[in-house]
Amino acid sequence: MKVRAQRSDAERTVRTILEAAERVLSRNPSAGMEQIAEAAGVARTTVHRRFASRDALVGAMTAWATRQFAEAVAAADPDETPPLVALYQVTANVLRVKIDWQFAMSRAAVDDDPEVARVHADVHEQCDRLFRRAQAGGLIRADVDVDWARRVYYALIHEAAQDTEVNAARVVDTLLGGIGAGTRPLGG
Repeated sequence: MKVRAQRSDAERTVRTILEAAERVLSRNPSAGMEQIAEAAGVARTTVHRRFASRDALVGAMTAWATRQFAEAVAAADPDETPPLVALYQVTANVLRVKIDWQFAMSRAAVDDDPEVARVHADVHEQCDRLFRRAQAGGLIRADVDVDWARRVYYALIHEAAQDTEVNAARVVDTLLGGIGAGTRPLGG
């Protein structure tokens, strides 16, 4: 049991450092390890013991945020849940991650970690299947290019994550207002 408790403590410490790094780097992208350690409430040596360099820390943040992103999509069960419900739930879940991990998620697009790329490819496939199910079910008009619609959806989520006042219903309403097959908006 002592080993499990030590592992839990180490995992909590890593998460605390990652969360502090997100807060600090979101405000100041050039902040150093010392500022991150201070925000995490740990010694700089603790940060260095967990992460060999600032780049390693940013890489760990990106991997962590990417896993949270994938879990957010999976939690909506987009392959089984009715498309409208899944679209709303995926949007709400992803917005939460993108807002909470804005710095790290911005790094995912330029990260060359193969695991990050694989997770994003898996999420892309899930989203593609959801949009195709939505179109087959009449939620999205038959004449809409699903690939284009998905890219527009991604852009809407990206923009919504910049404005914490925008919610999932607004994103889905905006999307379906343009590509929907006469679906009544969630917020209306």
